[in-house]
Formats: sequence, structure tokens, C-alpha cells
Amino acid sequence: MEDILSSLTTYGYIILFLYSFGGGMIAIIAAGVLSYAGKMDLTTSILVAATANSVGSSFLFYMGRYNKRAFMPYIKAHRRKLALSHILMRRYGDKIIFIQKFIYGLKTLVPITIGLTKYPQTKFHLLNTLSAIVWAILLGWGSYVAGELLMRIAAYFSDNTFMAPVILFSILGLIWFYFQKATKKKR
Repeated sequence: MEDILSSLTTYGYIILFLYSFGGGMIAIIAAGVLSYAGKMDLTTSILVAATANSVGSSFLFYMGRYNKRAFMPYIKAHRRKLALSHILMRRYGDKIIFIQKFIYGLKTLVPITIGLTKYPQTKFHLLNTLSAIVWAILLGWGSYVAGELLMRIAAYFSDNTFMAPVILFSILGLIWFYFQKATKKKR
């Protein structure tokens, strides 16, 4: 455990940037806990995560906007999920850019879907950047405040290693079930 903390302290900001580029909630939560433990700086962690998340979502937006033909074969299997994110965009409008930061599975699809539409680029980048900042502050600061509790939970799972996969697969199963139900054809 001490080796992991040492390497996270050394490479933590790089890992945080790369993981947050793809949307990584876990990375900013871990950075908040490590900040609580005195291994990382909370302000720097929030800035790194917000920057990476904003750049990552912008990258996905541009992939949808300018590489539609090259991108379509990869998202063909996810057509129903793309349709769901498009429906959510129509239903919630600009708010979906903020909401998608907190929902696993939509973090990548919503920027791509918005890129596929004629949504204004400047407006997307402004809302995306503001959303990434709020996302990083809420998760980073929240995990910093709950640092003691989260460290106790981590210690419990390190003592009871069989529990982590059970909970992980349960969460993944619930997410899968939600997407199956939300994207099911209506008769």
C-alpha cells in the first residue's frame, strides 16, 4: 500500500490528467482523498482534472463534428445509446452538458452526439469548460471533505478483498440494466 501511495504521489498529477481526459470520476475522488492525506495538493488536483476533462470532452466534440464518416463504424454498435443521448439533449438542452459529467456511460457519448449536430461550438466549449470546473470542484472538494470516511472504506476493502469485485460487478450490472431498459425498443 505504501508503494502505491509513493507512486501516486510521484505520478499522481499525470495519472489524474490522463484519467480525467476520459472523464475519470475515480481519479479526482482519489486525488481528493490523497489531498486529505497530505500526498497531493487539492487546488492543483482540481485544476488538472478540470483542464483534462474539458479538453477531453472538446476532443470528443471535434471527433463527432469533423470525423463523422471515420467515426461512424466505431459507434454503430452504440446507435441506441447515441439516440438516447440525443433525446436527452433535446429534453434537457444545455443542462445535459453539465449532467453528463456525472453519469457513467454518457460522458463520452454526449459530446460526440452534440458534435454530430449543428450545436454552436463556442457555446459548447463555454458550457463544457464551466461544467468541467464545477465537476472537478464538487468531486475534488467533496472527496477531500469525506477523506477520513473514504480512507476507512478503502481500508475495509483492502482487508476484505472479496467484497470489492462483488460491489463493482453489482454497480456495473445496474449501469448495464439501466442502458438496456433506457434503449429498449418500444412496441
